[in-house]
Amino acid sequence: MVLSALAPQRPQSLLSRCLTGSLVAATLTLTFFSSQSYAHGAESMNNQPSAQMTHYGDMPDSTPVYKVTLKNGRGIEADVISYGGIISRLVTPDADGKAGNIVLGMDNLQDYVDANPYFGAIIGRYGNRIANGKFRLNGTEYQLATNDGDNHLHGGIQGFDKKVWQMEPFVTKTSAGVTLTLISPDGDQGYPGTLNTQVTYTLTNDNKLDMAFVATTDKPTIVNLTQHTYFNLQGEGSILDHVLQINGDTYTPVDEGLIPTGEIASVKGTPFDFTQPKAMGKEIDADNTQLSRGKGYDHNFVLKDSPDGELVEAANVYEPDSGRTLTVLTEEPAVQFYSGNFLDGSTKQRGMVHNKRSAFCLEPQHNPDSPNQPDFASTTLNPGEVYSTRIVYAFGTR
Repeated sequence: MVLSALAPQRPQSLLSRCLTGSLVAATLTLTFFSSQSYAHGAESMNNQPSAQMTHYGDMPDSTPVYKVTLKNGRGIEADVISYGGIISRLVTPDADGKAGNIVLGMDNLQDYVDANPYFGAIIGRYGNRIANGKFRLNGTEYQLATNDGDNHLHGGIQGFDKKVWQMEPFVTKTSAGVTLTLISPDGDQGYPGTLNTQVTYTLTNDNKLDMAFVATTDKPTIVNLTQHTYFNLQGEGSILDHVLQINGDTYTPVDEGLIPTGEIASVKGTPFDFTQPKAMGKEIDADNTQLSRGKGYDHNFVLKDSPDGELVEAANVYEPDSGRTLTVLTEEPAVQFYSGNFLDGSTKQRGMVHNKRSAFCLEPQHNPDSPNQPDFASTTLNPGEVYSTRIVYAFGTR
């Protein structure tokens, strides 16, 4: 997270808008191509980035939800829905050029509303856990919604993953994207201040999904946004043979409630050492108290001592059968590695059951429970400052 003084010349057009009005035609389809693609005719249009918006479904209160399908010029496609800003489908080619979906999702909007374990969602206002759902800021104690035992998890009972965002697709000569905006009112889930949030997903022709997060507030508050896509680079089966490298040599051990103890511990000599590429499943069932508490990996790895605005490689993953690779870059000081331990087969998509350890997450973030941990980097956002951070998923094969 980078905080800066709010400069008048900084473009904040979407942040300053009220989220009023919606598209009224349920069957409306809008497709955007770059101006260059029009100039070269219909045949070349198919090889240019495009963004198509369609009606996806309706919430129980009849609020319409839309889907934007992004395509770059090199065979990658991503579906984003306005409910939760969810990446519901992400298609990439394998080493043989065969395209396949590499993320977990649901079959329809109602399934997402009924039982979504954060598949593909924007997480806010605060990613990960806050102990007992409480924190103090400027002498005032705030009680947040508790939705993980006694703790607050991923923004609460109705976090950003369960909000309907406004979406605006766009296309350039080398990318297709969508900008999502949301106003979270003062007191939402117990958080102080009205938070204006803008998240932009940009799918580029160099096979990256570049995600920019911006937020402002009218009262001091805390913010820790992230993205919660569940990946399986093979497209099905277990993720235990995926080879992972995490560029952090320390992590934050947790107590029984998965709240950081405050310690920054070395990964050396432990099952948490991914400083060299290693199969996710190699030591996942080792006799280790931390692994027992997380039922596998559900831990925060430290990338840098404090946020500095520099984009760094947090982790990379290689799946041997498909040859697909994923590199996660971020400006955040830490990344949570979650090995899908709590997937229990109760959800499915297109007939594929989401079983335990059938997907993994790499969630860039500030350290969990930072508001209650004085030695962790601050997540406080004040009026007149801009919260700004960036996450990039880079796709490839080998």
